[in-house]
Amino acid sequence: MLVWARKRADFAVEELAKKLGIKDSERILSWEQGNEKPTFKQAQKVAQVLHIPFGYLYLNSPPIEKPVIPDLRTVGDKTTRSYSMDLNEVIADVQRKMEWYKDYLQEIGAERLDFAGKFSVKNGYLEISKSIVETLKLKISDRREAANWESFFNILVERSEQAGIIVLRSGKVGNNTHRTLDVKEFRGFAIYDELAPFIFINGIDAKAAQIFTLIHELAHIWLGASGVSNNGLDAIGSRMNSIEKLCNDIAAEVLVPATDLLERWKKETDFVQQIEKLSSFYKVSTVVIARRLFDLEIIEKDAYWNYYQLQASRWNKNKITQKSSGNYYLTLPVNNGKTFTKAVLYSVFSNKTLFRDGARLLGMKPANLSTLADKMGL
Repeated sequence: MLVWARKRADFAVEELAKKLGIKDSERILSWEQGNEKPTFKQAQKVAQVLHIPFGYLYLNSPPIEKPVIPDLRTVGDKTTRSYSMDLNEVIADVQRKMEWYKDYLQEIGAERLDFAGKFSVKNGYLEISKSIVETLKLKISDRREAANWESFFNILVERSEQAGIIVLRSGKVGNNTHRTLDVKEFRGFAIYDELAPFIFINGIDAKAAQIFTLIHELAHIWLGASGVSNNGLDAIGSRMNSIEKLCNDIAAEVLVPATDLLERWKKETDFVQQIEKLSSFYKVSTVVIARRLFDLEIIEKDAYWNYYQLQASRWNKNKITQKSSGNYYLTLPVNNGKTFTKAVLYSVFSNKTLFRDGARLLGMKPANLSTLADKMGL
């Protein structure tokens, strides 16, 4: 059980010893081999550090941890490895929020969302894209009026939540700043429900990627399909889950409409400069623009592939770090979704939910709920 718990947390023996304050890492190996036993306090510390219930250490064999929502991630032609401990905990936390919020909506008599699960892969990306654009009331002018990428992202989040979809964004597990999420593992996930769908965006990702991921996950809701995604645009010729491929096509059309792109493209202009200019206007990555141009047969396969490889080499060199607003009361509603946060606060201050339970749902101390409500103008 010790070996399983350590490997599940992706810790080396030396790293675990350091976390436990044990100078000789050989002692950890001795525990794992059964030659020695940790003290009761040491065992408790092990469970705490490795993020498992203390009782797990008494099991005869590790529990089977099955993915709670479908794993749609791929790398090349293969599906990725199992979910990490961090991802499992984030999914579990979002599910707890979703279950509470669904009960809350049912109590106030909310109706199911008419677009949720309305479509299937048979509908095609154009029909689904049109429905998303209409629901979000998205216009080309929204790109022009958005001051920057963050502003455009906020517009998309706000309209998604107005439509009834809760959008959470964070780059860490709960409030633990030492447990940052790995963008290489996942970029986002969607948990479908006809009444209370939730989307989680990995906040450690680049802003352009977050924008694309949000629309990609919205497509999952329209298709009624939950799933964890690492939805970078697929390289030409690589295999991808059919739902993921469709969601990518939908996101690309929603964010960069073909008819508008064709009007803006100028053949005589420098290829790279124009892609960068269009990327800045549409608030998507340059690779999304390049892929749209290839799919629309505006540029050749070699031109796209060479550009894709150039950008991929730059991604590997640039390490993405999460930027925080530094304001706890501004960040918390973003992490939990503003609509969900308001619902919890309303429920707490109308005496329908205990302060303790409301604080637990939002990942904060009960004493801070009043201040949060004041900061949000409630």
